[in-house]
Amino acid sequence: MKLIDLFDKIVRGILIFLTSFGIAGGILLAFINVVARFVFHEGIDWAFELTNYLFIWSAFFGAAYLFRIGGHIKVTLILDLLPDKLAKLDVLLVDLIIIAYLATVGYFGYLFIFDPDLGVYSSGEVSVDLGIPMWIPYIVIPLSSLFGILMVIFKMKENITTPAEKIRGKSESEMIIEEVRENMGEVQ
Repeated sequence: MKLIDLFDKIVRGILIFLTSFGIAGGILLAFINVVARFVFHEGIDWAFELTNYLFIWSAFFGAAYLFRIGGHIKVTLILDLLPDKLAKLDVLLVDLIIIAYLATVGYFGYLFIFDPDLGVYSSGEVSVDLGIPMWIPYIVIPLSSLFGILMVIFKMKENITTPAEKIRGKSESEMIIEEVRENMGEVQ
């Protein structure tokens, strides 16, 4: 296994863990708070705020992971009309645009937190219920942007090595038809 493939696998594992932990932790904490509120008539003051942060973090890290597996919604109308070599070029161009977008979001997210004059870090702002510095929940913006850039780069590496005639993959209708055929085969 090449070093870059190992790094790709490690980063994907980190993103899967962070996403899963955020969702599971948020659900568990919300459940415990509901039980505490209705059974013991005493809710956990900070539970709602932490649950929100956990879900937000899992959404950001999950979105970064989806760049790697091609899980984001995309419009392929033009891609489907292009010849194979131009389609491959189009896919790579879109990847570069995504990297530029994520770099911009990450940069301004970083400035929002760490700008010496106006940043959240220098303001000393703390969350209402948890009492933690607000830069901690906001750090997900530049972090997930960085992870997203890495995932797009790994996907680009894969797209570069994929033959042009296979770059499009399967359309949604083709996947549905294939799934129906597989399910019909299981029934018979």
